[in-house]
Amino acid sequence: MAEVWINQIVQGVLLGGLYAMFAMGLSLSAGIMRFINIAHGDFIVFASFMFLSLTTALGLSPLIAAVLVVPLAFVAGYLLQRLLLQRVLGQGVLPMILVTFGLSIILQNGLQGVYGADTRKVAGGAIEVATLDLGSGINIGVLPLVIFLCAVLLIFVLDRLLYRTRLGARIRAVSDDPDAAQLIGLGVPRIYAIAMGLVGVTVALSAGFMSVWTNFDPTSGPSRLLIAFEAVVLGGLGSLWGTLAGGILLGLAQTMAGQVDAAWQVLAGHIAFLVIFTLRPQGLFPRY
Repeated sequence: MAEVWINQIVQGVLLGGLYAMFAMGLSLSAGIMRFINIAHGDFIVFASFMFLSLTTALGLSPLIAAVLVVPLAFVAGYLLQRLLLQRVLGQGVLPMILVTFGLSIILQNGLQGVYGADTRKVAGGAIEVATLDLGSGINIGVLPLVIFLCAVLLIFVLDRLLYRTRLGARIRAVSDDPDAAQLIGLGVPRIYAIAMGLVGVTVALSAGFMSVWTNFDPTSGPSRLLIAFEAVVLGGLGSLWGTLAGGILLGLAQTMAGQVDAAWQVLAGHIAFLVIFTLRPQGLFPRY
């Protein structure tokens, strides 16, 4: 019996890696540009359909598709910020919510019109079913393990970029005081656009992993947004490592509850979020 629970804990931690991937981009936009992107989950789903198109229409492997999608996602994020989001940034919460909500509706309806309402999944090959037997009835899927390790590596790289490089210093300066940064010659719109490009990279990577691990459809964006939002709030705004911790907590809550009753699996994550948020509203590891 103990082995079953240990196995569920391991699976919950690995699931938390995927949730952290979902939440990384939202953590950056909330921590740097100080807004919640309502369309964040829909961007992930849109990128997932890009992976689907490249792997089915062109016959590319998911890895090769990622080589194409990730740079495009950076450019798309950069242009989105420069051409649209920058126009309403700093004008209050409501304009940004309305603009990103509008983007969410456009993406959902556009994807449904092009791809239909059916659920889809990208074929990942042998890695989807490969497992590592650790003994005592504990098995780890290779794909979830790869996703978790990639989540840790990506957080490490982003953390080093933000706190150990000149670009990161400029991004943090603009985040702390855009007006003062503008006065000393920092191009605030350009730096925000670069930050949004980084958000696009995290969106593309999380979409690639999600599209291989689980099903998705044009209307599944809001559920991804909710998971990402809960992970970011649990971890603390602006804390990438806290986002990983928040994702792991959600994953553990869901897998542990699923072991008791499958009907409680999704609800348990939301309950865990409400309990922890009530006890510690600033999050576990807040930077701001």
